[in-house]
Amino acid sequence: MNHTMVPSDRVEHVAVYGRDGTKLGAIERLMLDKVSGMVAYAVIKTGGLLGTHHHYPLQWSALKYDPGRQAFQIDTTLEELSSGPCEFDGDAFDWGDRSRPYPHPHYWAI
Repeated sequence: MNHTMVPSDRVEHVAVYGRDGTKLGAIERLMLDKVSGMVAYAVIKTGGLLGTHHHYPLQWSALKYDPGRQAFQIDTTLEELSSGPCEFDGDAFDWGDRSRPYPHPHYWAI
């Protein structure tokens, strides 16, 4: 049976590629709106120097599934992604707070 539904545990750890074809990282978690039940955004985990990782939230609608790669594609580069909110390994970060301003003025609408 072919359909478009997928369990969340099959989305976590799937690779994400940027506009230029470079692998940016993988989906670490999905953030769900408790009221609407919709996926609001995904947190992308990227590799860092010396084994550290950066975690970037990205609007769910910005991710497009590429069946050929069995991965997600976004129309963003790592530089553009890093202009927004970020958590380093071990940081305390409120993933539900989207009220703070970021250098990219429309970050949450990318």
